[in-house]
Amino acid sequence: MGDGIAAQLVEAVRTAGAEGRTLRIVGAGSKAGLGGGPLGSVGFAECPGQGEQARQAAAGGGRPTASALPVEALPVAEHAGVIDYRPEELVLTARCGTALKDVNALLQQHRQHLPFEPPLLGGGGTLGGAVATGWSGPGRPWRGSVRDAVLGVEMINGFGQRLRFGGQVMKNVAGYDLSRLQVGAWGSLGVLLSVSVRLAPQPYAEKNCRLECMAGDALDWMRTWARTFAPISGTWHQDGVLNVRLSGPERAVGAAAECIGGEISSDVRGWAELRNRALPCFQESPADAAKLWRIDCAPAAQLPPKPCLIEWAGARRWWRTDLPPDAVHAYAAQAGGVAVRAGAAPNFNNPAAARLKQAFDPKRLLNSHLFAA
Repeated sequence: MGDGIAAQLVEAVRTAGAEGRTLRIVGAGSKAGLGGGPLGSVGFAECPGQGEQARQAAAGGGRPTASALPVEALPVAEHAGVIDYRPEELVLTARCGTALKDVNALLQQHRQHLPFEPPLLGGGGTLGGAVATGWSGPGRPWRGSVRDAVLGVEMINGFGQRLRFGGQVMKNVAGYDLSRLQVGAWGSLGVLLSVSVRLAPQPYAEKNCRLECMAGDALDWMRTWARTFAPISGTWHQDGVLNVRLSGPERAVGAAAECIGGEISSDVRGWAELRNRALPCFQESPADAAKLWRIDCAPAAQLPPKPCLIEWAGARRWWRTDLPPDAVHAYAAQAGGVAVRAGAAPNFNNPAAARLKQAFDPKRLLNSHLFAA
């Protein structure tokens, strides 16, 4: 079944290239409407006016640009299922339409988990969507990013070729590491078919330390703890409260909790809400959607003028502000980082992204709206 759907996807890309259409990759729809991301709502057929633009350009003898070509959805969610799972090797290979909740349920049976903690927005999401967006959870500074966990991928490029990069082992020195290049590409370089990822054992114990402090003090403590061997797997500060997640052997977690102090609890459900962006600060009306920014910067960088949610030991800030985009980008640059609207794709309008697009998808068939945004 999986190979049959893969063949259909290959044919769809080849046909789109021959007929002058572009494709917008559609997954489970959990990220629909987030910053114009590629995983939009199923049923997207053609952007208003684009088909007419393409016909006019063709009638005039000119070649239509990618933005003027008719756009069709390319659903990939049905390409699902686990291909290979070796708990003893801590490696999983699954088709990219596989739901994250199904992956998590399977791994829990063997006390394992995805170390990069991909968010389940609205309880949904697929493994392919997690890799395509490259979004990591609260434990990223300690457990690694999505890119660190990807071992290999199978994909379809803009030529309609079915390619494999990487493998299913931790050490892979066969050629360039092009598999990890797909992480955070938002499907702009190809249609992901399957991905192999490394796993991690679930910690034996987890505790949360809740301390009341100001944001500046929280940053100081985060930097101090970063120089220790405490089993910290997440830090999060908001509204005068610092939460510290401890994960590991029971004795180590208990000793670290006593050292850090505060209100110690075994209830770590708040971290799932942070990971899945279910906290109140992430809940917004459509009118306020553009006011929340994700800023990745130097951990010790100066805080923004208004309160924000701080995680990743200070390296990530979620800031809701009415300031114009130029002011937000200026703050991010001063902090040694970048600012992106919450849920949006990164900026692909740069020379490096253009060269990669030319190599993988020169006709700009796949998610080319990212380059026109």
